[in-house]
Amino acid sequence: MVSAATKHWPEYLIEAVCLGLFMVSACSFTVLLEHPASAIRQRLPSAFVRRLLAGIAMGATAIALIYSPWGKQSGAHFNPSVTLTFFRLGKIEPWDACFYVVAQFIGGTVGVLFSGLIWGHGIAEQNVRYAATVPGARGTGVAFVAEMVISFVMMTIILNVSNSAQIARFTGVIAGALVATYITLESPLSGMSMSPARSFASAVPGGLWNSLWIYFTAPPLGMILAAQVYLWLRGKHAVFCAKLHHDNDKRCIFRCNYQTLLTTITVKEKMQ
Repeated sequence: MVSAATKHWPEYLIEAVCLGLFMVSACSFTVLLEHPASAIRQRLPSAFVRRLLAGIAMGATAIALIYSPWGKQSGAHFNPSVTLTFFRLGKIEPWDACFYVVAQFIGGTVGVLFSGLIWGHGIAEQNVRYAATVPGARGTGVAFVAEMVISFVMMTIILNVSNSAQIARFTGVIAGALVATYITLESPLSGMSMSPARSFASAVPGGLWNSLWIYFTAPPLGMILAAQVYLWLRGKHAVFCAKLHHDNDKRCIFRCNYQTLLTTITVKEKMQ
């Protein structure tokens, strides 16, 4: 534990800061698009259009963080569900996984609290509610299933793209596009979380605890199930690293085998 904390604290800090920034973005765009006093909200009566804009904004935020120098170093998980899944796949040391998850919860919560300083009472307004993820009108059962499905699809895409020699560098772009799509189309069902830390961060100041169990269970289950399917189809040897973006000069603290993927690219180029 001491060795991991001493050597890898920059990555832990990055995970905390980046999820905090993501939550500042989420809270800010929610205020701008949903607060009744917002000029943008008054000019956009369509809930679908507002979700579309929110999706584009948050998808772009995710992409920017993944491809930032910080995201390239930590691997850009920003989500306990992602970290726990890569731990299940054997790509993360136990203490690194533990510290990543703790950092994500702390960073996300601080991000929401900081957003409260920026937006004041506006962030607590009924239509904003700290950008909380809550079940839609169809209830908790539908929300649970929806969270499992979107998490399963997200991790399936991440694993297949990040472990493909030809398109690994586009993992962050595709993940961000999925975030945008989910917010636009799926958020009326579950609020679109995929992350226990993200939902916890909004629940703390808002006191929204009733349905938090959904976001602590469905996303990790969905992603771990996706990992299990990937292992059945391709095997453990086909998981090269836990980074979403690895083609950079930043250090890697994971059980990394990315050089094997690069070798695959080189061999295929020579054969062409």
